[in-house]
Amino acid sequence: MTGNWDIDARLAADGPALADWPLCQVRAKTDMGLPWLVLVPRRVGLTEWHQLRTDEGAQLHQEIAVASRLLSQSTAPTKVNVGALGNIVRQFHVHLIARYDGDRAWPGPIWGHPPAPMTHDLAALYQAVTLYDWDD
Repeated sequence: MTGNWDIDARLAADGPALADWPLCQVRAKTDMGLPWLVLVPRRVGLTEWHQLRTDEGAQLHQEIAVASRLLSQSTAPTKVNVGALGNIVRQFHVHLIARYDGDRAWPGPIWGHPPAPMTHDLAALYQAVTLYDWDD
């Protein structure tokens, strides 16, 4: 299923791995100053969403929903942005970003803005991600 799966070095450099969920490795992106999770499906050679099998696509949808809910509950954002671009890092991955009225890029996209220090306490989010029980 995961074969010789490995994380792209650029994704690994963005922040620590928090958990391995059924399909994705959940990672924190720590250099942009906002609560930010990255889901990386553990599939060899995956570059596009449509390359997932139907059941894997459904699992990815569920994991995005859970991560979005945990991000919302833990950090009380104005909006949770979900995006998958892949123009620079081709390995398929999904960004989930907590956005706030008045954050440094609001209301535009966060991409293209310089890194910033973290101003949010993310302990509750990281704990929720790490301890999420997929059997519930």
